[in-house]
Amino acid sequence: MKTRVLAGLAIAAAATVALSGCVQSANASNTTDGDGTTSLTVFISGDTNVQDLWEKSLIPAFEEQHPKISVHTSIDLHGEHDAQTQANLATAVKAGKSVAYDLVDAGWVTTVGKAGLLAKVDEQGVPALKDVPEATRQQGGDHAIPYRASSVLLAYDPEKVTDPPKTLGDVLVWIKEHPGQFAYNSPSSGGSGGSFVATVLAKYLTASEQETMQTSYDKSLESKWDEGFQELKDLGPSMYQKGVYPNGNDQVVQLLGSGQIAMAPVWSDQFITSQKTGIIPKSIKAVQISDPSFTGSASFLGIPKTEPAAKKAAAEELADFVLSSKGQQLVASAVSGYPVVPLDTLPKSVAEQFADANPSQLRLGFQSEFAADMNAAWDAKVPQ
Repeated sequence: MKTRVLAGLAIAAAATVALSGCVQSANASNTTDGDGTTSLTVFISGDTNVQDLWEKSLIPAFEEQHPKISVHTSIDLHGEHDAQTQANLATAVKAGKSVAYDLVDAGWVTTVGKAGLLAKVDEQGVPALKDVPEATRQQGGDHAIPYRASSVLLAYDPEKVTDPPKTLGDVLVWIKEHPGQFAYNSPSSGGSGGSFVATVLAKYLTASEQETMQTSYDKSLESKWDEGFQELKDLGPSMYQKGVYPNGNDQVVQLLGSGQIAMAPVWSDQFITSQKTGIIPKSIKAVQISDPSFTGSASFLGIPKTEPAAKKAAAEELADFVLSSKGQQLVASAVSGYPVVPLDTLPKSVAEQFADANPSQLRLGFQSEFAADMNAAWDAKVPQ
């Protein structure tokens, strides 16, 4: 299998140029290779740990069971070009053209699915969907395939934090009482920092306003963020090194693991993996807070709406494998993702590791357009 990284200059080119490189005729003869195999590309918008999950775990295991299907990957690292990618997909679908990938693993799958840019999925095409709880499936709609889940947790060093905060209010008080001992990354550089920011903003939103920001887009509601951003700005002098915001989830984890900070928001899957690899000592603990909790959700796969029939069938086979007991074990092992199938279908060791995880009960983050606006507003208002 091969991987290509989206080049920033190419993505930044004019839309017509960019589109010419990523769409093909819906009737193009690229559904199979000359040797009778079907070639698929999984497009990833995310971090290298997700890329490794596909390249080192899921794809080799799938290809072993399906020798007539060859799978490659294409990655937009950290989703830096998500807006352009979605725009290109919309243009391709409108023109009746297929794109240069066959399965999407990205945070915006549910958004483009609800916009009608992805193929509808059901148990006929992906039989293993029957094992996914209905509440989890409803999070993504009928054009998205949930395949793993995670949430942001509050990680802390129990030697320095003997009474960990239980609510967001407690966390904010602790930060001010222990200057320099808390860090979160800039929200545009990683989801753990983004979750912290979104959770502080949610403190000042009604339940109805939160639901709107999770499911639709009304820019006028963003004025409701003013109090939250002011609180985040006021926290600046109490942050790590009086206002240094790490670049990415990884840097936060490294600060916590090296003892430079005592508390931080971290992804549940990254926390488990980091303890396995020794980046974070086993003594470090992680809990979920309340009122409100940090965000989390299932991650979804999608198939472009204009996918040629033969490749669509192969993409459905790949998605079905990911939801199989074998695929879910690989997800749990490689990235410590919460399984989305019943735990009693998995080995005892996996089931015990995720006994307290329930993907259907995670508090959702902001819809992608709100999230992009939040990131830009944070950049403008918070760092001093």
